[in-house]
Amino acid sequence: MNKLIVIVGPSGVGKTTLARALCQKRDFAIAYEQHKERPFQALFKQDPKYALANQLDYLLFRAEQERELRNGNLPALMDGGLDLDFHGFTRLFHAHGWINDAEFDLCRRFYEHTRSLLPPPDLIISLSIAEETISQRLAARNRINIATSEDTAAFNSFVADWLDSIPASHLLHLDVSGESSNYSKSVQIILDRLK
Repeated sequence: MNKLIVIVGPSGVGKTTLARALCQKRDFAIAYEQHKERPFQALFKQDPKYALANQLDYLLFRAEQERELRNGNLPALMDGGLDLDFHGFTRLFHAHGWINDAEFDLCRRFYEHTRSLLPPPDLIISLSIAEETISQRLAARNRINIATSEDTAAFNSFVADWLDSIPASHLLHLDVSGESSNYSKSVQIILDRLK
């Protein structure tokens, strides 16, 4: 079974950019969030009644990606992932009232059961950056943003609760505030950690 590395952090922190930079330096099988391809993402952005469908679709989709990556021939890399979708986005949706308590519990049960069937990531790379930078990046994006810059503090708090339960041997925190556009410092730190 292949090793799985996930890159986590709030929307706009640079997960996808870092994943692409890593792939330029080493061969990884990679899985992205695929916002445009998800059937409920645009619907939810227009109407919160699709929040539960959107979350269950993402949790299932990310679990399917993990299983496929684990069974492949290359070390696996994901931007975001199953755990981030539950601990970050599902908790954020619940905090906003977009999913009620019973719907949140349904997502929790699905997540916990699925995680019991799939091994957790071998390495979690947690990215942080100034909230002002996140705000600027989200404003400049040409894609659906479910989380806004105003959600960053709450999102980070939810993710921090989860990361507190992760052993230090499986966790790498990186502040990418002063990072170049190709993430050269972070890429080298990660590749050194993977040796």
